[in-house]
Amino acid sequence: MKKSPFYVICDNIRSLENIGSIFRTADALSVDKIFLCGICGKPPHHKISKTALGAEKWIDWEHCGKTWQVVDRLKKENVLIVALEQEKNALLYTKFKPKFPLVLIIGNEVKGISSSVLKRADKIIFLPMFGKKESLNVAVAFGIAGYEIRRGAGAV
Repeated sequence: MKKSPFYVICDNIRSLENIGSIFRTADALSVDKIFLCGICGKPPHHKISKTALGAEKWIDWEHCGKTWQVVDRLKKENVLIVALEQEKNALLYTKFKPKFPLVLIIGNEVKGISSSVLKRADKIIFLPMFGKKESLNVAVAFGIAGYEIRRGAGAV
């Protein structure tokens, strides 16, 4: 598989188990780096390790106070900024054509991605919901969108 630079930003994700699951899925997707922003917990922590199953030890990561600062830094490096969010003008995730380098932003379990970050995104994509709930668990949503991004890049 040709490696395309792929990063993930976790915007204020509160659950340590979700962080661990994100690390594990990031490993499966060959993500280059995870940015843990705001209130996100960070390794080492036993709750992260429980769901990451060791992936937190080899996936590169950085803890940052303000998500928007990481987004601005990556924009200067010509990284495509993609937010995964239920927004009125968002593009269906299967219609999105990824270009790399790319960062996928995933947000808080209740509030989603902060507005200061959403307005900086180059693209906003969404997963359709067919049931009564408005969204999926953030780690599950990351897995679905992440695999679609890799598929769109010809990796799977």
